[in-house]
Amino acid sequence: MSTHSRLRNVLTIAGSDPSGGAGLQGDLKTFSALGVYGTNVITAVIAQNTCGVASVHPVSPQAIREQLEHLLDDVAIDAVKIGMVASREVAEVIADVLRQRRPRWIVLDPVMVAKSGDILVDDAGIRAVRDILVPLADVITPNLPEAAVLLDTSSPTSLDAMEAMLPGLTQLGAPYVVLKGGHLRGATCPDLLATPSGHAWLPASRIDTDNLHGTGCALSSAIAACLAKLPVDAEADAPGTAISDAKHWLHAALEASVRLNVGKGRGPVHHFHAWW
Repeated sequence: MSTHSRLRNVLTIAGSDPSGGAGLQGDLKTFSALGVYGTNVITAVIAQNTCGVASVHPVSPQAIREQLEHLLDDVAIDAVKIGMVASREVAEVIADVLRQRRPRWIVLDPVMVAKSGDILVDDAGIRAVRDILVPLADVITPNLPEAAVLLDTSSPTSLDAMEAMLPGLTQLGAPYVVLKGGHLRGATCPDLLATPSGHAWLPASRIDTDNLHGTGCALSSAIAACLAKLPVDAEADAPGTAISDAKHWLHAALEASVRLNVGKGRGPVHHFHAWW
């Protein structure tokens, strides 16, 4: 089988979600839905459901290193999605291993703020994400509260404020930044995409649904899947197109989430909307 036609392998490094909509469980569903083979390394066992997070039990840095090294000894990984990183030590381990065995694409979802507004990592963890993992990544996908934490500023409340925040985010080192606008009020919720050649708005209408659990996980893992499928000799604008394709897939998954009946809180998106 040629390299071009080979099914791509994508890795998620993330915490768990027993309800299946977010974390590595949601990521693996996204990978399957988008036609790539999913693998995973678990960083934290999280007691959560559609109503919220009760507790986080981090996996030790050594256990994370062993998972990564044993997987990468065996499986050729085309893209990595990094989700929740609970400590500086874990960030250092992930960065150390991925620098030695660099995949083509690294997508970082800087999971630091719960939907309730609670900060999920300590100050050292925040600095590690900003100083170690963001420069390692090709793409970062912060929402507005996460972007505010990365830049130690207030969360933007307008499109103009989002745009003003973008230069600070790009200076952190990732070539592509997807600044998610879902926290803004209004009938639309556009994202702002920065690329090496400029920036552009990715428009989207707001979907009237409470099924928002795992949307950030779904977008970042969808971006990783779409980037993994790009040929090595892809055009310069192909990554931007892949990111846009991932956003369109998520929009459809949100629209179809009405067909699900999962939990008493914010339900998940419908990862497999194309089939059932």
